[in-house]
Amino acid sequence: MPRLSLVDPATAGPQAKALLDKVERALGATPNMMRAMAVSPAVLDAYLSYSGSLAKGRLSGAVREQIALVAAVENSCDYCYAAHHVLGERAGVSAEDLKTSGSAQASDPKTRAALKFAKAVLETRGFVGDADLEEVRAAGHGDGEIGEIVANVALNVFTNYFNSVGRTEVDFPPVALPGAPAHS
Repeated sequence: MPRLSLVDPATAGPQAKALLDKVERALGATPNMMRAMAVSPAVLDAYLSYSGSLAKGRLSGAVREQIALVAAVENSCDYCYAAHHVLGERAGVSAEDLKTSGSAQASDPKTRAALKFAKAVLETRGFVGDADLEEVRAAGHGDGEIGEIVANVALNVFTNYFNSVGRTEVDFPPVALPGAPAHS
Protein backbone atom coordinates (compact mmCIF):
# COMPACT_ATOMS: atom_id res chain seq x y z
CA MET A 1 0.00 0.00 0.00
CA PRO A 2 1.39 3.44 -0.96
CA ARG A 3 2.74 5.53 1.91
CA LEU A 4 2.99 8.90 0.12
CA SER A 5 0.05 10.76 -1.35
CA LEU A 6 -0.32 11.48 -5.05
CA VAL A 7 -1.24 14.77 -6.67
CA ASP A 8 -4.16 14.62 -9.09
CA PRO A 9 -3.05 16.65 -12.13
CA ALA A 10 -6.63 17.91 -12.57
CA THR A 11 -6.67 19.54 -9.14
CA ALA A 12 -2.96 20.35 -8.69
CA GLY A 13 -1.77 23.78 -7.66
CA PRO A 14 -0.27 25.94 -10.43
CA GLN A 15 3.38 24.98 -9.93
CA ALA A 16 2.68 21.24 -9.60
CA LYS A 17 0.25 21.35 -12.54
CA ALA A 18 2.83 22.98 -14.81
CA LEU A 19 5.39 20.30 -13.94
CA LEU A 20 2.93 17.43 -14.29
CA ASP A 21 1.75 18.81 -17.65
CA LYS A 22 5.40 18.79 -18.77
CA VAL A 23 5.67 15.12 -17.73
CA GLU A 24 2.43 14.26 -19.55
CA ARG A 25 3.70 15.90 -22.76
CA ALA A 26 7.04 14.08 -22.56
CA LEU A 27 5.79 10.61 -21.60
CA GLY A 28 2.18 10.58 -22.72
CA ALA A 29 1.22 9.71 -19.13
CA THR A 30 1.75 10.98 -15.61
CA PRO A 31 3.44 8.16 -13.65
CA ASN A 32 2.66 7.67 -9.98
CA MET A 33 6.25 8.48 -8.98
CA MET A 34 5.97 11.96 -10.44
CA ARG A 35 2.51 12.46 -8.98
CA ALA A 36 3.99 11.61 -5.56
CA MET A 37 6.96 13.93 -6.14
CA ALA A 38 4.55 16.74 -7.08
CA VAL A 39 3.31 16.92 -3.48
CA SER A 40 6.45 19.05 -3.16
CA PRO A 41 6.88 20.78 -6.53
CA ALA A 42 10.50 21.43 -5.52
CA VAL A 43 11.15 17.67 -5.47
CA LEU A 44 9.57 17.07 -8.87
CA ASP A 45 11.29 20.12 -10.35
CA ALA A 46 14.66 18.94 -8.99
CA TYR A 47 14.15 15.46 -10.44
CA LEU A 48 13.07 16.78 -13.86
CA SER A 49 15.92 19.31 -13.98
CA TYR A 50 18.58 16.76 -13.03
CA SER A 51 17.23 14.15 -15.41
CA GLY A 52 16.88 16.71 -18.19
CA SER A 53 20.44 17.91 -17.73
CA LEU A 54 21.81 14.36 -17.93
CA ALA A 55 19.80 13.77 -21.11
CA LYS A 56 22.02 16.42 -22.75
CA GLY A 57 25.21 14.56 -21.85
CA ARG A 58 27.43 12.10 -23.67
CA LEU A 59 25.70 8.90 -22.56
CA SER A 60 22.90 7.74 -24.83
CA GLY A 61 19.36 7.37 -23.57
CA ALA A 62 19.73 3.61 -23.89
CA VAL A 63 22.83 3.51 -21.67
CA ARG A 64 21.17 5.80 -19.11
CA GLU A 65 18.18 3.45 -18.98
CA GLN A 66 20.47 0.45 -18.57
CA ILE A 67 22.24 2.17 -15.67
CA ALA A 68 18.79 2.75 -14.16
CA LEU A 69 18.12 -0.99 -14.37
CA VAL A 70 21.40 -1.74 -12.58
CA ALA A 71 20.44 0.67 -9.79
CA ALA A 72 16.91 -0.74 -9.54
CA VAL A 73 18.27 -4.25 -9.04
CA GLU A 74 20.97 -3.16 -6.59
CA ASN A 75 18.40 -1.19 -4.56
CA SER A 76 15.52 -3.69 -4.98
CA CYS A 77 13.20 -1.08 -6.51
CA ASP A 78 10.30 -2.84 -8.23
CA TYR A 79 8.84 0.46 -9.44
CA CYS A 80 12.02 1.62 -11.15
CA TYR A 81 12.76 -1.80 -12.60
CA ALA A 82 9.35 -1.87 -14.29
CA ALA A 83 9.50 1.78 -15.37
CA HIS A 84 12.97 1.51 -16.90
CA HIS A 85 12.01 -1.58 -18.86
CA VAL A 86 9.37 0.52 -20.63
CA LEU A 87 11.62 3.57 -20.94
CA GLY A 88 14.57 1.41 -22.00
CA GLU A 89 12.55 -0.16 -24.77
CA ARG A 90 11.52 3.33 -25.93
CA ALA A 91 15.22 4.34 -25.89
CA GLY A 92 16.15 1.41 -28.13
CA VAL A 93 17.50 -1.11 -25.62
CA SER A 94 17.12 -4.60 -27.10
CA ALA A 95 14.89 -7.17 -25.43
CA GLU A 96 17.95 -9.25 -24.54
CA ASP A 97 19.77 -6.28 -23.01
CA LEU A 98 16.64 -5.35 -21.04
CA LYS A 99 16.81 -8.83 -19.49
CA THR A 100 20.50 -8.63 -18.60
CA SER A 101 21.20 -4.97 -17.87
CA GLY A 102 20.07 -5.21 -14.27
CA SER A 103 22.93 -7.66 -13.73
CA ALA A 104 25.38 -5.23 -15.37
CA GLN A 105 25.48 -7.24 -18.60
CA ALA A 106 25.04 -5.89 -22.12
CA SER A 107 25.75 -7.10 -25.64
CA ASP A 108 27.94 -4.05 -26.37
CA PRO A 109 31.33 -4.19 -24.58
CA LYS A 110 31.50 -0.42 -23.96
CA THR A 111 28.00 -0.42 -22.48
CA ARG A 112 28.82 -3.49 -20.39
CA ALA A 113 31.84 -1.65 -18.95
CA ALA A 114 29.63 1.34 -18.06
CA LEU A 115 27.12 -0.94 -16.34
CA LYS A 116 29.82 -2.81 -14.43
CA PHE A 117 31.25 0.52 -13.29
CA ALA A 118 27.79 1.74 -12.24
CA LYS A 119 27.33 -1.45 -10.23
CA ALA A 120 30.75 -0.96 -8.60
CA VAL A 121 29.80 2.62 -7.67
CA LEU A 122 26.61 1.33 -6.05
CA GLU A 123 28.27 -1.59 -4.27
CA THR A 124 31.12 0.53 -2.89
CA ARG A 125 29.06 3.69 -2.31
CA GLY A 126 31.47 5.49 -4.61
CA PHE A 127 34.70 4.11 -3.20
CA VAL A 128 35.60 2.27 -6.40
CA GLY A 129 39.05 0.83 -6.83
CA ASP A 130 41.69 1.86 -9.33
CA ALA A 131 41.00 -1.34 -11.28
CA ASP A 132 37.33 -0.29 -11.70
CA LEU A 133 38.44 3.02 -13.23
CA GLU A 134 41.05 1.34 -15.42
CA GLU A 135 38.46 -1.11 -16.75
CA VAL A 136 35.86 1.53 -17.64
CA ARG A 137 38.55 3.71 -19.26
CA ALA A 138 39.95 0.74 -21.22
CA ALA A 139 36.46 0.25 -22.70
CA GLY A 140 36.60 3.78 -24.12
CA HIS A 141 34.93 5.93 -21.45
CA GLY A 142 36.64 9.22 -20.70
CA ASP A 143 36.38 11.18 -17.50
CA GLY A 144 33.30 13.07 -18.75
CA GLU A 145 31.43 9.84 -19.35
CA ILE A 146 32.64 8.44 -16.02
CA GLY A 147 31.24 11.54 -14.32
CA GLU A 148 27.93 11.02 -16.11
CA ILE A 149 27.80 7.37 -15.03
CA VAL A 150 28.20 8.50 -11.42
CA ALA A 151 25.59 11.24 -11.91
CA ASN A 152 23.11 8.74 -13.38
CA VAL A 153 23.73 6.37 -10.48
CA ALA A 154 22.99 9.22 -8.05
CA LEU A 155 19.79 10.17 -9.89
CA ASN A 156 18.59 6.58 -9.78
CA VAL A 157 19.48 6.10 -6.13
CA PHE A 158 17.21 9.09 -5.46
CA THR A 159 14.28 7.62 -7.41
CA ASN A 160 14.88 4.12 -6.00
CA TYR A 161 14.84 5.43 -2.44
CA PHE A 162 11.89 7.75 -3.11
CA ASN A 163 9.80 4.85 -4.41
CA SER A 164 10.94 2.50 -1.66
CA VAL A 165 10.03 5.02 1.06
CA GLY A 166 6.71 5.79 -0.61
CA ARG A 167 5.97 2.25 -1.72
CA THR A 168 4.82 3.81 -4.95
CA GLU A 169 2.22 1.70 -6.72
CA VAL A 170 3.72 0.34 -9.94
CA ASP A 171 1.78 1.80 -12.85
CA PHE A 172 3.97 0.27 -15.56
CA PRO A 173 3.69 -3.33 -16.76
CA PRO A 174 5.20 -5.31 -13.88
CA VAL A 175 8.56 -6.99 -14.40
CA ALA A 176 9.89 -9.38 -11.79
CA LEU A 177 12.98 -8.02 -10.11
CA PRO A 178 15.68 -10.67 -10.39
CA GLY A 179 16.60 -12.39 -7.17
CA ALA A 180 14.55 -10.19 -4.87
CA PRO A 181 11.14 -10.55 -3.27
CA ALA A 182 8.55 -7.96 -4.22
CA HIS A 183 8.22 -5.05 -1.78
CA SER A 184 4.73 -3.83 -1.08
